[in-house]
This record gives sequence, structure tokens and C-alpha cells, in this order.
Amino acid sequence: MERDYLPICMEDMKKRGWTQADFVFVIGDAYVDHPSFGPAIISRLLERYGYKVCMIAQPDWKNDKSIDVFGRPRLGFLVCGGNMDSMVNHYSVSKKRRQKDAYSPGGQMGLRPDYATTVYCNLIRRTYKDVPIIIGGIEASLRRMAHYDYWSDKLKHSILVDSSADILSYGMGEHSMIEIAEALDSGIDVKDITFVRGTCYRTKDISGVPEDSIILPDYDSLSKDRLEYARSFYTQYINTDPYSAKTLVEGYGNRGYVVQNPPAYPLTQMEMDDVYDLPYMNNYHPIYGEAGGIPAISEIKFSLTSNRGCFGGCSFCALTFHQGRIIQTRSHESLIKEAERMTHDPDFKGYIHDVGGPTANFRHKSCAKQDKYGVCTNKQCLFPEPCRNLKVDHKDYVELLRKLEAVPGVKKVFIRSGIRFDYVMADSNDEFLKELCEKHISGQLRVAPEHVSDNVLRMMGKPQNSVYEKFIDRYKRVNAKTGKQQYVVPYLMSSHPGSTLKEAVELAEYVRDIGYMPEQVQDFYPTPSTISTCMYYTGVDPRTMKPVYVPHNPHEKAMQKALMMYRKPENYDLVKEALIKAGRQDLIGFDKKCLIAPRKMDRKGEHQGQRSYGKNDKSKNNSINNGKNSKNNKVVPQKNTKSSGQKNAKNGKNRNKRK
Repeated sequence: MERDYLPICMEDMKKRGWTQADFVFVIGDAYVDHPSFGPAIISRLLERYGYKVCMIAQPDWKNDKSIDVFGRPRLGFLVCGGNMDSMVNHYSVSKKRRQKDAYSPGGQMGLRPDYATTVYCNLIRRTYKDVPIIIGGIEASLRRMAHYDYWSDKLKHSILVDSSADILSYGMGEHSMIEIAEALDSGIDVKDITFVRGTCYRTKDISGVPEDSIILPDYDSLSKDRLEYARSFYTQYINTDPYSAKTLVEGYGNRGYVVQNPPAYPLTQMEMDDVYDLPYMNNYHPIYGEAGGIPAISEIKFSLTSNRGCFGGCSFCALTFHQGRIIQTRSHESLIKEAERMTHDPDFKGYIHDVGGPTANFRHKSCAKQDKYGVCTNKQCLFPEPCRNLKVDHKDYVELLRKLEAVPGVKKVFIRSGIRFDYVMADSNDEFLKELCEKHISGQLRVAPEHVSDNVLRMMGKPQNSVYEKFIDRYKRVNAKTGKQQYVVPYLMSSHPGSTLKEAVELAEYVRDIGYMPEQVQDFYPTPSTISTCMYYTGVDPRTMKPVYVPHNPHEKAMQKALMMYRKPENYDLVKEALIKAGRQDLIGFDKKCLIAPRKMDRKGEHQGQRSYGKNDKSKNNSINNGKNSKNNKVVPQKNTKSSGQKNAKNGKNRNKRK
């Protein structure tokens, strides 16, 4: 049969000669058949194994009939809330409703419910009482055990309990989904599929779990004692490696238990290649054309996913829980083949937008022992400083980039995924940095120091600020050798656990000194299953159980955020209040080091906010001056850029959200 999208209506199914679907896939996003979208990978992989898969995208959750498009599936329903957690998709960190949904037709908001995975499962259960339901995707993966939910400000059950689904496939899901499908196809009852790695299931009886299983505190205990939750969370955190993890069990009283099997093993390079060679249409379904298409596709249509996993270990990132710390890569041949296919797309202009993943410059496991023993449970690869066993080598990545540049029809290859600057600094060879500066950025490089206070950076799991400063010096030196004048755009975060007003002022002074004034700033967003979110909820660092200062008050968070954008007149009152509370009135005045000027009265008797900028005032527009007048200039962006939160969301949207 000619390559085509999977069926989205009964007519499509009949064209294929099918009388019944094996699986009906219910998704919170619009239907996009591209391997940056988890449901596309899982559905195409099931198709490769001979299963009939039909798609229901963004059903009307208020109408029971919307789930009955294809009737009863032979094997079960698959449910994925989308490439992002539905609550992150819907709400900003201030809990205000977002205006656009990049995963919906024309960016329209409101086409999926809050807590989409749970709502869709309940919708299915009202119509089909006994059909197996398997859930996956980022929303299910990160909510697989009891978790703090920022939007309701409480500890919530495992999503398995609230959704009444039968099995939860966590992580990327290729291995587990095929094993589940084969078990169901062989006639095994869904309640007996308790043996699949990378899955969680509900049970009333735990007598059959392995003897070395870890019994976590039950939900009732976790709800009563936040310190108990911190300890439980860290137990889960150190049991995310497929080679060392134990089975975890969490009790829910008369509702039974949730059992988490150890993670699935990482894909081999051959398996990764096979996954990305499936017959994707590499676009959104044509039905969305009239509405303006799906905005998210523009970010990834001409980008290449070269790796999965991340050993960076940032506290605010959920990758450890979802993709794991073991790097998985595609072969050069697979990536070149995809690039060649791109060149035949009529919309391709010769530019590959990105070659990367969660971290672009990770192209191999962090050390050789991981093939046998997995990652260390008691230490990180890069934090607080690079491990002595860390393999630091950019040669494979440089070689890959050069091969892609040589593909006929490719004009330029960009790198837009984040690079780990501390990993670059651990490499004594300048070859990668030189290649990056000469060929793969366009005027500016985006990196994520996140903060400048070492106290905050320690909570973030990031290297000391001195490492970033040395990277900037090295970057400038390499650019000077290449004859280019290029800049660094730093992603910065306010209100992370550990950040008091003192550290927030320190960050504002840094922004001042480098001549950089961001238009937007990422305020720390407590999303499920990160160490930082655990700190936010419990007030302790789960790694040490030591107390951590947490900015909870919305007004304080607003002050910390305003300090980083102190030149905006609308932020004047917040900045002044923050400086006074921090005991830094020395930064209110007319000295060049001051953040704001004292208010004065204009002729009409009204207050003026910031100082007025005269014609010759060189601080009027730092994006014009490029920071050249700052003695300590380190970062000189050419234009305003998106916040780190947007960057992280982009990477998450494009690569990290799989069923």
C-alpha cells in the first residue's frame, strides 16, 4: 500500500480493508506523523510489527461518542496526553492560562482538557468497561508514582490510580509497548502483564513481586509527612537506571498498590536507526491545513534527532525520570539518510535547523562501564565537577556535522539544541568549539548557565559560575581566531530553590555588568518528578535532606523576576522594594552601577519611573551598543531572545516527550 497517514476515521480504516483496529490511539495533540512526536513513533512501530493502529486526536472529552470513532479495538486503547504535560501546556508558572497551544490546529487553545491523560481514560471507561487501557507519554511517565502537583498545590496519586488505566509505559516506550502488544495478542489477560520492564501496573496482591523490591512509604504516609516524601522521591531517583534499579512498590490503602518495574534497556544504535527509518509522513495531517497547520512542526520538521538521554543531571530537568542518563545515538548513516530525504521536501531551503537532542554535544555514553553496570547511583557525571572516568570527546559529533554539510542540497547545518559548556570545557581540544563558531551558529550561541550564585547553582546541579566565565573567555578567544564577532545569549532562571533576594540581586548585577537586558525571564516552574520540584514542595534537598530556602510567595517570585528586567519601567516598584528588602539601597541612585534611579516628580506632579534616557545616553539600548561599553562585558547578544523556559519547552516538545 502507498505510504499514508494512519486512519483517523472509519472511512480511512475501510480503505485499508480493515474491519477492526487492534489499537486505537487517543492523543491530546493534533495528529502529527513525525518522529519528534511520541505517538508517531509508537504507532508506526506497532504498524511495523503488523498491528492495525487508528488515531483519535484531541477528542471532545465532553462527548462520550468522540471516543467511539472506530468501535471497540481488538487489543486495547493507547492514551497519551501529548508531547507536553497538559498542565504545562495550558498554564504559565504564574498559573495564568496560555493563549496558544503549539500542538493544536492554528495554535488554538482549549482543544484538550486539563490532566488530559486521566480525563481521556475516564472517557474510555464510560464506554468500554473492560477494554485494556495502556497510558504513556510525558504526562504519564512523570506522574507514575505519587507526585507533587503544582497546579493543585497538593500531593497527587499515581496517575494509574486516578485514570483507572491498566498499564503505564514510562520512558520512551518502544521496547515495552511491543512486549505489551505481543502479550495481549497472545491472549494474556491485561491484569497478568506484570513482567514488562519500563511499565507500572496496579495490583491488590504484591506477593509476586521480586524479593529485593523496595517498598516505598504508602500514599497516606507521604501526604502527612513531606520529609517522608523527600526520602521516597530520592529512592525513586536513584532507581532510574535499567542495570541497577529495583522494583518499587507504593501502597494506596484499599485501592491496592502501584508497582514500578525497572526501566527498559536503552535502544541499541541499530534499534534507534530502525525507529527513525519507519515510514513517517514527516508532517501534520492534511485536515489541519485549513486551520493554519500545527505550529510545533516548524521547530522540528528540518531538524535531526541524533541522541537521547542526558547525563547532565540538572535538578530542574525531568530527563532522568523519562529518558534516563544513558546516551543512545543514531548512526551517521541513519542521520545522513534522513537529511537526504529532507532535501527532496519542497519546503526545504537548504538549512538543517538542528542536529542534537536533550544535549546536542553528547554522542556517547559518559563512561565505558555503563555498558555493564549502568550509571552511578551515588554521583553525577558532570556535577559538582566532571568525573575522572568521564569520556570527553567531540570527534564523532564533529565528523557527523561535516558529513551532513556535504550532503547535496544542504547549505548550512545549525546547532540549536543546548550544548553543555562544562563538557566543552572538559575537552582540551578546541576542534569542536572552532567548528561550532565557524559553521554552526548564526551570530549568537545560546547556553544555559541559569544563575551566577554558586549557592543556587549547587541546588540546580549546575557547575560553578567560574566554569561559565572560563567558557566565555575561551569562546571569545576561538571567535577572535576565526575572525568572527559572535555573541552568547545566556538562559537565566529566577526563584529557583536556594535563591533568596540576595542571590536575585547578585544575578541582576551580573545582567547589568554584561550589558544584557532580557525581554523575558524564566521563573522556576515546579513540574512533576524533578529534584527541584521536590525541594519546592518539601523545603529540603532530597539528596542531602538539608533545608533549602524556597521562594513560595508569588510577590517575592515577582520581585526576583523583575530584578532581572530592572530597566523595564513597569518593574520599577518591584525592583525598588526588592532592593530595600535585600538591604541594597546602594543600587538605587545615579551611579553607573545603580540598577534604578530615585523617583522624582515631573512638571505635572506625576512620578517618573526609571531615569529618562537622553539622546546621548549610551545605556539607552544595550542591544544596539552590544554591551561594548561594559568593562566586564562577557555576553553581548544582538537581539532579545526567548527565555530558558521556552528553550527547555522547545527541546521537550521536539525530542523528550514519548509514550
